[in-house]
Amino acid sequence: MSNEQRKHVRINSLFLSYICIDKNGTIINEGIGRTLNVSQGGILLETNFNISSEHNLLITIAVEDNLLDVKGKVIRCQQYDKDKYHTGVEFIEIDESALNIITKFIEIFKNTNWIKLEE
Repeated sequence: MSNEQRKHVRINSLFLSYICIDKNGTIINEGIGRTLNVSQGGILLETNFNISSEHNLLITIAVEDNLLDVKGKVIRCQQYDKDKYHTGVEFIEIDESALNIITKFIEIFKNTNWIKLEE
């Protein structure tokens, strides 16, 4: 068990699509998947291929009836199964309305205990 302190509460399992781009904005790959957890500061997602920490992701997350578009920097990517990777992404571009939706969504579920939250 970890005593790690989190800066943001994390919420589990939302659906998303992502586009992997290099530093020049060239599309490297794209996919559809799910989050493993998401917070106001970033996201851990499941991908079907290894993504270099030199790349960024353009992510569209479905939160209830909202589609949120965010840009993130890949922090880490670790294989955990055949063709399955855990990819940690730090948000680098997220508009205030998207951040507000994520924050409200986290608070609703935190207060109702409908899903497991990590702190």
